[in-house]
Amino acid sequence: MGYKLIILGAGESGIGAALLGKQQGYEVFVSDGGTIKDNYKQELAVNQISFEEGHHSWDIILDANEIVKSPGIPEKSELMKKVREKGIPVISEIELAYRFSTGKKIIAITGSNGKSTTTALTYHIFKNAGLDVAMVGNIGVSYARQVATAPAEYYVIEISSFQLDDIKDFKPNVAILLNITPDHLDRYDYKMENYVASKFRIAMNQTAEDYFIYCMDDPEIMRHLAQQPIYSASIPFTIMKPLKEGGSIANDQLHIDVNGEPVIMSMYDLSLKGKHNLYNSMAAAIAGRTMDIRNEKIRESLASFESLEHRMEYVTTVRGVDFINDSKATNVNSVWFALESFDKPIVLIMGGVDKGNDYDAIRDLVKEKVKAIICMGVDNTPIFTALSKDTPVMINTTSMHDAVQEAFKQAAKGDIVLLSPACASFDLFKNYEDRGRKFKEEVKAL
Repeated sequence: MGYKLIILGAGESGIGAALLGKQQGYEVFVSDGGTIKDNYKQELAVNQISFEEGHHSWDIILDANEIVKSPGIPEKSELMKKVREKGIPVISEIELAYRFSTGKKIIAITGSNGKSTTTALTYHIFKNAGLDVAMVGNIGVSYARQVATAPAEYYVIEISSFQLDDIKDFKPNVAILLNITPDHLDRYDYKMENYVASKFRIAMNQTAEDYFIYCMDDPEIMRHLAQQPIYSASIPFTIMKPLKEGGSIANDQLHIDVNGEPVIMSMYDLSLKGKHNLYNSMAAAIAGRTMDIRNEKIRESLASFESLEHRMEYVTTVRGVDFINDSKATNVNSVWFALESFDKPIVLIMGGVDKGNDYDAIRDLVKEKVKAIICMGVDNTPIFTALSKDTPVMINTTSMHDAVQEAFKQAAKGDIVLLSPACASFDLFKNYEDRGRKFKEEVKAL
């Protein structure tokens, strides 16, 4: 019998891992406790990969030589407890993909917020410079699928803490850590230090030839670095003071000083607006310089980049009211960044599956900028309890149609209606993309 590779979970990362495992001669079996999408089932069938859905065959799973676990499966599940008891090696899909992409350059990006934007912007810089680059991970196709079907010389990867939890040898040439704010703490025993340690796994295998790019303005990052130094070449970025090396702002200009001649451009020429996007732009530009991409290509890319769908996406203006889709804001810190970006009065649509959110972080901004909160979800009690004292109007809704209608009623000419939920979407929608698309449909129907 061959080497038995069991894939738990048949989302994009699981299917990618299955395709790569099959290609590399493993005996692959895919098991998903829920339903598998039809297009994925078809792919598995065409590639003669065995699979099951709706249950897990424990006897088959516990007979594995190695398991690739979906990032969504918690360690506390009965299945994972049995797997750990048996001592079967468990890896993430990015670990499997890394195993078969030796000699390639890897730029890995993590953080609580801004990962997708920074990943897309870094990819844009590399693509614009004419490099053979693929954008993979939580954005676009899975890393393993790309390695199996269309290998590239450079991989720009968006990585979550869950994926980092199951790496062994994964070692990016460039690791970017944008920020660390409370998120997914239910998966980390509600201990912030566990979540921070998980994020820092991105650099755990790095050596002196690699780069670690980090935000100096983030207290959690700085606290961790003070206790546990990094072995790679560390390059900071900040908006607080000028730096001799790294990324900084001086006289409204972005300065990137890495490997020689600095990249300097006016912050007003950046395509991405808002304070949080200064950080994202600096991180991506530094990554470009570590790979010796020319300054003019970096400047050109920072000016021409178009922002992502569902991330501070301008939808349209109806009777003088601007509608902004920030459906990807699934935690409180993302909402803080969104509110901080606007100077006009805001009608805020928020709510969904609350992940134990602490809304204190946005209270001051809500008081200052938000004229009404439209809650949209099955249970909006946590938001009402936390923020009712800070805004004059709070309205309960249970559908996107009602939320958009109510928000439009509350808005006046010159206002912004902002969908920035702070919560997961699974109570009313398939995912945050579905929520964002429904928002745009309802706005366009006004």
